[in-house]
Amino acid sequence: MKDFTSKYQLRDICNEKDIPDNLLNTPIADLLKYHNFSIKFREHETAEMAIVMCMDNRKQLNIPAKFAYILRTAGARITGSEFKLSFAIGFADIKFVALIAHTNCGMVNLTSKKEKFVTGLIKNAGWTKEQAENHFNSFAPFFEIENEIEFIVSESKRLKEKYLPIIFVPLLYNVEDNKLYIINS
Repeated sequence: MKDFTSKYQLRDICNEKDIPDNLLNTPIADLLKYHNFSIKFREHETAEMAIVMCMDNRKQLNIPAKFAYILRTAGARITGSEFKLSFAIGFADIKFVALIAHTNCGMVNLTSKKEKFVTGLIKNAGWTKEQAENHFNSFAPFFEIENEIEFIVSESKRLKEKYLPIIFVPLLYNVEDNKLYIINS
Protein backbone atom coordinates (compact mmCIF):
# COMPACT_ATOMS: atom_id res chain seq x y z
CA MET A 1 0.00 0.00 0.00
CA LYS A 2 1.11 3.55 -0.69
CA ASP A 3 2.99 5.12 2.18
CA PHE A 4 0.72 7.96 3.27
CA THR A 5 2.18 11.05 4.83
CA SER A 6 -0.21 11.30 7.73
CA LYS A 7 -0.08 11.59 11.48
CA TYR A 8 -2.74 8.85 11.65
CA GLN A 9 -2.06 5.12 11.77
CA LEU A 10 -3.97 2.54 9.75
CA ARG A 11 -5.28 -0.50 11.57
CA ASP A 12 -5.28 -3.63 9.44
CA ILE A 13 -8.43 -5.69 10.09
CA CYS A 14 -7.48 -9.31 9.36
CA ASN A 15 -9.65 -11.02 11.98
CA GLU A 16 -12.24 -10.14 14.58
CA LYS A 17 -9.56 -9.55 17.24
CA ASP A 18 -8.31 -6.59 15.17
CA ILE A 19 -11.62 -4.75 15.57
CA PRO A 20 -11.39 -2.22 18.43
CA ASP A 21 -13.44 -3.11 21.50
CA ASN A 22 -15.55 0.05 21.24
CA LEU A 23 -16.74 -1.07 17.78
CA LEU A 24 -17.52 -4.70 18.58
CA ASN A 25 -21.21 -5.58 18.27
CA THR A 26 -21.88 -2.51 16.11
CA PRO A 27 -22.79 -2.15 12.44
CA ILE A 28 -19.24 -0.87 11.86
CA ALA A 29 -17.88 -4.23 13.02
CA ASP A 30 -20.40 -5.97 10.77
CA LEU A 31 -19.24 -3.85 7.82
CA LEU A 32 -15.63 -4.82 8.46
CA LYS A 33 -16.51 -8.51 8.82
CA TYR A 34 -18.73 -8.57 5.74
CA HIS A 35 -16.22 -6.77 3.58
CA ASN A 36 -12.81 -7.93 4.83
CA PHE A 37 -13.68 -11.47 5.97
CA SER A 38 -16.49 -12.26 3.50
CA ILE A 39 -18.64 -13.70 6.28
CA LYS A 40 -22.04 -15.07 5.35
CA PHE A 41 -24.59 -12.30 4.98
CA ARG A 42 -27.41 -11.98 7.48
CA GLU A 43 -30.75 -10.75 6.23
CA HIS A 44 -31.40 -7.12 7.04
CA GLU A 45 -34.90 -5.69 7.03
CA THR A 46 -33.74 -2.12 7.56
CA ALA A 47 -30.49 -0.21 7.23
CA GLU A 48 -28.28 -0.36 10.30
CA MET A 49 -25.82 2.33 9.31
CA ALA A 50 -24.88 4.92 6.71
CA ILE A 51 -21.77 4.81 4.55
CA VAL A 52 -20.28 7.89 2.92
CA MET A 53 -17.71 7.03 0.26
CA CYS A 54 -16.20 8.27 -2.98
CA MET A 55 -17.98 7.70 -6.27
CA ASP A 56 -14.86 5.99 -7.70
CA ASN A 57 -15.74 2.88 -9.69
CA ARG A 58 -12.82 0.82 -8.31
CA LYS A 59 -14.53 0.43 -4.95
CA GLN A 60 -17.29 -2.08 -4.41
CA LEU A 61 -18.28 -2.98 -0.87
CA ASN A 62 -19.06 -6.58 -0.02
CA ILE A 63 -22.23 -6.03 2.04
CA PRO A 64 -25.75 -7.46 2.04
CA ALA A 65 -28.82 -5.78 0.63
CA LYS A 66 -30.64 -3.36 2.94
CA PHE A 67 -27.64 -3.19 5.33
CA ALA A 68 -26.74 0.48 4.80
CA TYR A 69 -27.65 3.77 3.25
CA ILE A 70 -24.77 4.57 0.89
CA LEU A 71 -23.93 8.13 -0.14
CA ARG A 72 -21.32 8.36 -2.89
CA THR A 73 -19.76 11.70 -3.77
CA ALA A 74 -16.48 12.88 -5.27
CA GLY A 75 -13.80 12.32 -2.63
CA ALA A 76 -16.48 11.33 -0.08
CA ARG A 77 -17.00 15.07 0.46
CA ILE A 78 -20.46 15.48 1.93
CA THR A 79 -20.32 19.25 2.45
CA GLY A 80 -23.49 20.62 0.89
CA SER A 81 -25.16 17.21 0.93
CA GLU A 82 -25.68 16.84 4.67
CA PHE A 83 -29.44 16.67 4.18
CA LYS A 84 -29.02 13.21 2.65
CA LEU A 85 -27.17 12.04 5.74
CA SER A 86 -29.70 13.81 7.98
CA PHE A 87 -32.46 11.89 6.21
CA ALA A 88 -30.81 8.56 7.05
CA ILE A 89 -30.23 9.62 10.66
CA GLY A 90 -33.68 11.15 11.17
CA PHE A 91 -35.84 8.87 9.08
CA ALA A 92 -34.13 5.52 9.63
CA ASP A 93 -32.71 6.00 13.15
CA ILE A 94 -29.12 5.57 11.93
CA LYS A 95 -26.59 5.84 14.77
CA PHE A 96 -23.39 4.72 12.99
CA VAL A 97 -21.70 6.24 9.95
CA ALA A 98 -18.61 4.95 8.16
CA LEU A 99 -16.72 7.61 6.22
CA ILE A 100 -14.59 5.83 3.65
CA ALA A 101 -11.68 7.45 1.83
CA HIS A 102 -9.65 5.38 -0.62
CA THR A 103 -6.15 5.11 -1.98
CA ASN A 104 -5.29 6.82 -5.25
CA CYS A 105 -8.29 9.15 -5.11
CA GLY A 106 -8.77 11.29 -8.21
CA MET A 107 -9.61 14.30 -6.05
CA VAL A 108 -6.08 14.33 -4.62
CA ASN A 109 -3.98 16.89 -6.49
CA LEU A 110 -6.98 17.60 -8.70
CA THR A 111 -5.41 20.74 -10.12
CA SER A 112 -2.81 18.60 -11.92
CA LYS A 113 -5.65 16.84 -13.78
CA LYS A 114 -7.15 19.99 -15.29
CA GLU A 115 -6.00 19.39 -18.86
CA LYS A 116 -7.46 15.87 -19.01
CA PHE A 117 -10.69 17.09 -17.41
CA VAL A 118 -11.08 19.96 -19.88
CA THR A 119 -10.16 17.81 -22.89
CA GLY A 120 -12.64 15.13 -21.78
CA LEU A 121 -15.51 17.62 -21.48
CA ILE A 122 -14.73 19.07 -24.90
CA LYS A 123 -14.62 15.60 -26.48
CA ASN A 124 -17.42 13.86 -24.57
CA ALA A 125 -19.84 16.64 -23.62
CA GLY A 126 -19.40 18.94 -26.59
CA TRP A 127 -18.33 21.86 -24.39
CA THR A 128 -16.10 24.67 -25.53
CA LYS A 129 -12.67 24.95 -23.98
CA GLU A 130 -13.79 28.10 -22.17
CA GLN A 131 -16.88 26.38 -20.71
CA ALA A 132 -14.84 23.39 -19.54
CA GLU A 133 -12.10 25.54 -18.00
CA ASN A 134 -14.61 27.78 -16.22
CA HIS A 135 -16.39 24.71 -14.86
CA PHE A 136 -13.14 23.21 -13.59
CA ASN A 137 -11.94 26.49 -12.11
CA SER A 138 -15.27 27.00 -10.33
CA PHE A 139 -15.46 23.59 -8.68
CA ALA A 140 -11.97 22.09 -8.41
CA PRO A 141 -10.92 24.20 -5.39
CA PHE A 142 -13.93 22.89 -3.45
CA PHE A 143 -13.40 19.22 -4.31
CA GLU A 144 -9.61 19.01 -4.22
CA ILE A 145 -8.18 16.91 -1.40
CA GLU A 146 -4.58 17.17 -0.26
CA ASN A 147 -4.43 13.82 1.56
CA GLU A 148 -7.12 11.11 1.66
CA ILE A 149 -6.60 10.17 5.30
CA GLU A 150 -6.27 13.69 6.65
CA PHE A 151 -9.40 14.73 4.77
CA ILE A 152 -11.63 11.86 5.93
CA VAL A 153 -10.53 12.27 9.56
CA SER A 154 -11.30 16.00 9.45
CA GLU A 155 -14.66 15.29 7.78
CA SER A 156 -15.43 12.76 10.52
CA LYS A 157 -14.63 15.32 13.22
CA ARG A 158 -16.68 18.02 11.46
CA LEU A 159 -19.72 15.78 11.19
CA LYS A 160 -19.36 14.53 14.77
CA GLU A 161 -19.72 18.14 15.95
CA LYS A 162 -22.90 18.50 13.91
CA TYR A 163 -24.46 15.17 14.96
CA LEU A 164 -23.20 14.75 18.53
CA PRO A 165 -24.67 11.34 19.47
CA ILE A 166 -23.81 9.67 16.16
CA ILE A 167 -20.71 7.45 15.90
CA PHE A 168 -18.55 8.43 12.90
CA VAL A 169 -15.70 6.10 11.97
CA PRO A 170 -13.09 7.09 9.36
CA LEU A 171 -11.95 4.17 7.19
CA LEU A 172 -9.61 3.75 4.26
CA TYR A 173 -10.40 1.49 1.31
CA ASN A 174 -7.20 0.25 -0.30
CA VAL A 175 -7.92 -0.21 -4.01
CA GLU A 176 -4.84 -2.44 -4.33
CA ASP A 177 -6.06 -5.17 -1.94
CA ASN A 178 -9.79 -4.21 -1.73
CA LYS A 179 -9.70 -4.16 2.08
CA LEU A 180 -11.00 -1.65 4.61
CA TYR A 181 -8.64 -0.24 7.21
CA ILE A 182 -9.58 1.68 10.35
CA ILE A 183 -7.90 5.07 10.62
CA ASN A 184 -6.82 5.53 14.22
CA SER A 185 -7.76 9.10 14.92
